Amino acid sequence: MIITSLQNSKIKFLQKLLDKSRERKKNKLFTVEGIQENEFALNNNYKPKEFYVCESIYNGDLDLSSEVNYISSQVYQKVAFRGSTEGIIGVYHQKENILEEDLSENSTVLIVESVEKPGNLGAILRTCEAFSVDLVLICDERVDIYNPNVIRSSVGCVFSVPTLSLSKEECYEFCKKQNIKLYSTFMNEEYKSIWEVNYRTKSGLIFGTEHEGVSDFWKDKIEMNVLIPISGTVDSFNVSNAIAIGLYEVYRQKNVT
Repeated sequence: MIITSLQNSKIKFLQKLLDKSRERKKNKLFTVEGIQENEFALNNNYKPKEFYVCESIYNGDLDLSSEVNYISSQVYQKVAFRGSTEGIIGVYHQKENILEEDLSENSTVLIVESVEKPGNLGAILRTCEAFSVDLVLICDERVDIYNPNVIRSSVGCVFSVPTLSLSKEECYEFCKKQNIKLYSTFMNEEYKSIWEVNYRTKSGLIFGTEHEGVSDFWKDKIEMNVLIPISGTVDSFNVSNAIAIGLYEVYRQKNVT
């Protein structure tokens, strides 16, 4: 049987998961569109609930062992975030927001405060995967990691990078318990450049929003303030670019002799 109506109850529920963060949180489910993204989710032990497949578009070979709902191309084009591409949407169970193991002594942690744009968060997670970040802590969440645009812009890396959503207070208590040395990025005169700091320990970099920067909460809790030296006329980077530069320096120090 092929679902051909947008009024079908399963399609209405799928649309709610796609559009509304509160529905994803209430049902502890989220959607994944695309072959590569679904492959990442499955390979990283996310448990699928069901799949929606448009047979006239889908040409993948994923293991679709859960329930499969076949839908028409017209329905797929209406519900898919990227229109008529790849022909598959998976619905998965969210993982619990806990860290199961202690971090190693050489771990790298990224702390991001109040990131607002799904595209930025996705790009950040993609960078974290590239530079082997062990954990991402999202403080005072404004966009949930299961937003379809986060998943799309991370190219599925959201599933391979351990990520927790916490308040600032919870984040600090966690870092203190784990003995993580914290480095902030306050825009003030007291700082060292990112390459003057030794990150070859269990270290965490804190980044704030582009407009507000890192909150004052962290001022008396950090090891050191670090900034990226620049020579142009601009005085700041897009937050995802700044994070990429900072994490590359940490990765370089820990991996290049």
